[in-house]
Amino acid sequence: MSVKQAEFTRAMMDAGQPVPDGLIDHQARPAGRRFSVYRNNVAVSLTEAMHSAFPVIAKLLGKQNMDGLAGIYLRRHPPSSPLMMFYGEQFPAFLEGMEQLRHLGYLGDVARLELALRRAYHAADADPIAPEALGALPPDQLMCTRLALAPAVQVLRSPWPVYAIWRYNTEDGAPRPPAVSQDVLVTRLEFDPIPQVLPSAGADWIRALMAGATIGEALEQAAAADETFDLGATLALLLQSGAITGLDIKG
Repeated sequence: MSVKQAEFTRAMMDAGQPVPDGLIDHQARPAGRRFSVYRNNVAVSLTEAMHSAFPVIAKLLGKQNMDGLAGIYLRRHPPSSPLMMFYGEQFPAFLEGMEQLRHLGYLGDVARLELALRRAYHAADADPIAPEALGALPPDQLMCTRLALAPAVQVLRSPWPVYAIWRYNTEDGAPRPPAVSQDVLVTRLEFDPIPQVLPSAGADWIRALMAGATIGEALEQAAAADETFDLGATLALLLQSGAITGLDIKG
């Protein structure tokens, strides 16, 4: 085969491109027809992968629209890894950049939630701490403690009712999404990731923890965002979800 890899890849990912010149099979015959069949199989496989990775987006848009978007996405963002678990990382931004979808502004964040669930599913395992280990700390020491969080922990902030939209399209009998913003915590206590709505400023507090802040430092950031922030409820949410895997106690 006397074809450059970049040229081969462009033709493989775009059915509108001609078969590369110089492409031959194992018997030195022109491989145009075999290439076309292979290209179609690749496109079908990647389209199915997008349906599997973003089932709520596929449900919201319908199969025909999702198939069309998957084809456009494939040409703009061909796979960069043989591991399909990573395919679709740019899909939320891709959706937000589609002019014809501007009236569905929530699609990008719904796709981000689906990505977060997938990342959590494939994240490394980690053993949670016993809840009493945190409860035994005196208040001043607790405020100076840093928390190690499980690799599966994901936090999503959204101006849309992203959790409610996801739930409405995955659970029978779920209520219709309200017109509110929702921040979401994704954890994985056992095998399946679980999304949960965070209280106001909860995302600020957890993101500060993830950046290395102590509980007290993170509390200051959360209180600056919302003075009614409920530390106890948010901390309990992490403990009940098995999200805390270690303590770094100072002082």
